[in-house]
Amino acid sequence: MSVVTPARAVVGTDAPYLELTWTDPVTGLQGFLVIDRLVRGVCSGGLRVREGCTLAEVRGLAAGMTLKEGLYYRPENRYVPLGGAKGGIDCSPHDPRMRGVLSRYLQGVRALLERHWTTGEDLGLQQKLIDEVVTELGLESSIQAVYPLLDDKEAAIARLAAAFAVEDDGIGLGELAGGLGVAEAVLTALDELGRPAEGTRVVIQGFGSMGGATARYLARAGLKVVGIADANGVIANPAGLDVEALLRARDDFGEIDRSVLRSADVEAPGDEWLAIDTDVLVPAAISYCVTPANQHEVRAALIAEAANLPVLPEAEAMLTARGVHVVPDFVANSATNAWWWWTLFGDIGADAAQADRQIRTEMRRIVSGAFVRARADRCTLREAARAFTAEQLLAIDARFGQF
Repeated sequence: MSVVTPARAVVGTDAPYLELTWTDPVTGLQGFLVIDRLVRGVCSGGLRVREGCTLAEVRGLAAGMTLKEGLYYRPENRYVPLGGAKGGIDCSPHDPRMRGVLSRYLQGVRALLERHWTTGEDLGLQQKLIDEVVTELGLESSIQAVYPLLDDKEAAIARLAAAFAVEDDGIGLGELAGGLGVAEAVLTALDELGRPAEGTRVVIQGFGSMGGATARYLARAGLKVVGIADANGVIANPAGLDVEALLRARDDFGEIDRSVLRSADVEAPGDEWLAIDTDVLVPAAISYCVTPANQHEVRAALIAEAANLPVLPEAEAMLTARGVHVVPDFVANSATNAWWWWTLFGDIGADAAQADRQIRTEMRRIVSGAFVRARADRCTLREAARAFTAEQLLAIDARFGQF
């Protein structure tokens, strides 16, 4: 195991607080952990399992988590945003060895997991598997590092468990929170751009927790989901797909059983998702999928980054020059993280209506504020949101100090 621990003295430095590379003694596969920032000694960020995952990827995701956490600081709330972190394992989630690798990885970083790093599901890894493995290792929880910051630990744990038991039409609240935030980001952006939601076309890449929930809430808001891409290709219909039927027909990896498709639904290769004629594009699966080489295929006027880092910076600059607006990932996909902590700390209860109201209100506030600032400063939404987050992080530092 190799560790790098550069000092992080001020907000905004590029160096993370800690980076760690772990090598599995059984398979030789590698895992990574980057702590970008600590607040009151604790950080937050999911653990992804993806073949080809790298330290550089995890470093970028950890920095994004710092921004994502900082967005939601409100002095009056019980929830004080944590620092940003991310974990990653270079292994296919379909690899039969994955569970063993995951167990040994978590054992390898156990000291950090016990006291500093709170984690949860991410790309290629479901929360229920994390919970199983941490229990087998004798740990309390994958978020136990935050427990010392709670006023009433037992009540908080019970509240979060009750929230995860809440369902809406067969899907758990924990799986819906992130997509609800993405959908509200899209709806707010459409309002800011003066475009009606009704009849607006959307294409979503990825149909797991984030992409599936985004599709549900956008369809309920009157948008037409005209294309969905999963690991097996694209399903498209210019008249709109039956989102609820496709949700019922997906597996644990977000892959859709094609036997439920209607006669007007068309299948296409997976790399054609960008070229579908649409108004809104939601990359909700993999990082680095919109590049300078393929950005010219994008027909949408609005992109909401439900995945982490899906649009490369060079591609975003080219899209911006063409008038395409991009709601950045650390804004659009931030609701799952915020919902966890609002619930655990007690700002909201184990209630779907409360979660819906809190997520929509806060996402609308943040996205609308980014548009206002972007217009005033003549900058992109990403630059506006980063400026806002930098102010938030400075306020957190002023109140709690660093680390």
